[in-house]
This record gives sequence, structure tokens and C-alpha cells, in this order.
Amino acid sequence: MAVYKMGSKGDEVGKIQNRLKALECYLGPVDGIFGGGTYAAVKAFQTSKGLDVDGVVGPETWKALFRTKIQESALSRSSLDHRCLALTGAFETGKGFPDCFAGLSGDFDGQGMSFGVLQWNVGQDSLQPLLKDMLSQQPETMKSIFHEQLGILLAALKSSKEELMGFVRSIQHPMKHYLYDPWRGMFKTLGRTEEFQEIQTNYAQSLYQAAQSLCKEYALWSERAVALMFDIKVQNGSINKLVKAQILAGFAQLSQTPSDEDREVEKMKIVANRRAESANPQWVEDVRERKLCIAGGEGTVHGISYDLGEQFGIGLEKRV
Repeated sequence: MAVYKMGSKGDEVGKIQNRLKALECYLGPVDGIFGGGTYAAVKAFQTSKGLDVDGVVGPETWKALFRTKIQESALSRSSLDHRCLALTGAFETGKGFPDCFAGLSGDFDGQGMSFGVLQWNVGQDSLQPLLKDMLSQQPETMKSIFHEQLGILLAALKSSKEELMGFVRSIQHPMKHYLYDPWRGMFKTLGRTEEFQEIQTNYAQSLYQAAQSLCKEYALWSERAVALMFDIKVQNGSINKLVKAQILAGFAQLSQTPSDEDREVEKMKIVANRRAESANPQWVEDVRERKLCIAGGEGTVHGISYDLGEQFGIGLEKRV
């Protein structure tokens, strides 16, 4: 049979990517291009199966790849804070799960490199703690992704800020600011792992706790309401006193006859509309579209269709 490696292209590479995706080794796009992400995923799979770790799909790797059982999806097993972050990340990046956790951009804004669902960056020292936590908590996962480049990453993170900025700029296009492979593929692979998603979720806890507090403040009880308030915290920051008064006035006009679920949805729609109307005029409809999608459980945002229950497991169940 043929051998597939870095630079290979075609339907067979797409088949390999699909299989690695189903096995949760590779969570990137199925584009039929054997790039850095596919390379890292093949190495991770080979490591897990005790095969020669060369990043090449030859006869032995192919055989092992297509006889391995497929497990339940990661998002369906995750906590509500993780699912809320995934949803907001999808809105922010225009990418589905798990690519929403792997947003990656270069030095277009002077921050060196930005990474993750909330675009933590090197320039403001917000990305370094996540990477260092991952290195200390999940060294084997990091080794399985970065392989021989791990030592370079370690040295960069231990260097001065100036040296670190110089390093991240050296691995990207100087004008278009996209990271070169294999670094691009390796970072994308990192963002798609459950382990690094958990770290991202931990670093977003202050926003999640604030969303929980807002739900209590407005007497909202559903998972979907937490997702709405979390998205408000990320995209809009807060709800000011005037908007709060408008929201509560809207609540007071609601009929008492609908079911608890209907009333919850109507209250969320009021929150969505009032918060949107207080946004910068050029962003009002963008905010409204996004917030009403959450309130109603489905909708279209930036041309992408969402079903919160089906795609993110976020419904009208009472939050835990």
C-alpha cells in the first residue's frame, strides 16, 4: 500500500483524518492535507498503540488505525462550564467544537501570538500560564504533540519576555502573521485536546462564576440561561443598572400563565433584547442575533446555524 506522510494529499489522507477524528486523536478539519496537525495526531496514535512513532501512516499504522474502537464524544461528557465556553468560543471564532478551543493567530495586533478559545496572548503574559500549567500537569500529552520541538517550547517559555516574543515571531509569516507548520498544526492539536480544554475552562472560571451570579440576580434557573449570561460576560462585559431596570420592567409585564419553561425562555429573550439594545449601535444586531440564538435554543449567527441542544448539550435543564 501507499505511505502517507507530511505533504501527502488526497482522499486517503481525508480518510485517515476522519478515522483519527473519530478516535479523538485528531480534531481538526478533514481537508485531505497531511499537515502538522495530522502529523501530531498520527504520532499520538502510534504512541498509544506501541507502534514506531514516526508520524507516517504505513501498513502497520493503517491496520491499527482502522481496527481501533470508537468511543463516545468528548463534549457530551463535559461539564456545563466547558459547554458554555465551547458555545461562546464557536460564536467568537466561527468554528465548531473542538476547533473553537484552538483559535490561533500571530502578531497582527502586536501581541506576538494569541491562542485558545478566549485568545490568551504572549504580549499581555496571559497565554504563558496556560502553557506552563499544561506542561506541569500533562507532560506526556505535551510530549505526544510537540515531540522533538518540546525542548524548544520549554526553553522559549523559560526565556525573557523579549526572547519569547522573538521566538513566536520567528515561527510565523512576517507579513501575514500565520504560524508555519509544524508549529501551527501542533498548537491546533493542543487546543483540541480535552486536557488543554480543561485548562482553558479553569482559566475562564471567573467569567463562569459571574454568569452564575447573574442568573441568581435575575431568577433564571436553566443551563441555557447560564450560557446566555456567560456569553454576555465574554462579549459585553456586564449589565448596567439602567439595562437591569429595563429587564426587570419587562419581567413584570410577563403573563403568569405560561409554563416554567416558557417563562424562562421569555425572560431570556427580554435579557437578550435589552442587552443588545444597549450595545454600540454598529453591533446591536450582531449582539441581538447571538443572544436570541441562546435564549431560543437555536438560530443563525454569522451565517452559521446552531442547535444548542444537539451541538452543545445545552438545554432548559436546571443547572447543577
